[in-house]
Amino acid sequence: MKNKTLQECLNYIQVNLKAPKNMKNSFGNYNYRNLEGIFEGLKPLLEETGCIITISDSMELVGERYYIKATAVITKGIESISCSGWAREAESRKGMDDAQVSGSTSTYARRYAISSLCCIDDNQDFDSMDNRNTVTEDQKRRYQELLKSGAY
Repeated sequence: MKNKTLQECLNYIQVNLKAPKNMKNSFGNYNYRNLEGIFEGLKPLLEETGCIITISDSMELVGERYYIKATAVITKGIESISCSGWAREAESRKGMDDAQVSGSTSTYARRYAISSLCCIDDNQDFDSMDNRNTVTEDQKRRYQELLKSGAY
């Protein structure tokens, strides 16, 4: 695999990556995958293909709210392909200080970015948190503005 193009290697990774939902949310009674589990499945495939993956975060102001934009980049030689994932920090989370809120939001955005890059479908997933709140019309409008701005 090491003499293949980046596109061929990424296709191989997407087809062969095993990232099971090995975590359990006891509150919502469902299984989910975490970032560590995705990386565990990726590392042997990266070694086999000679590719590397990096993930970086940036803060983006959208309207009056800040979002964390995580960008996952797979690189082989001078070629690279990237995907981004977005998550908004909660205004507060019971039992978490500000750093923990930012850290969990970063992890969430990173999981979306790496899932996009590696074609991991999480559409039916709930996340590892209490999701009793629903998306408001204002949040939908702001998300649409983000999409239209080309920043996504």
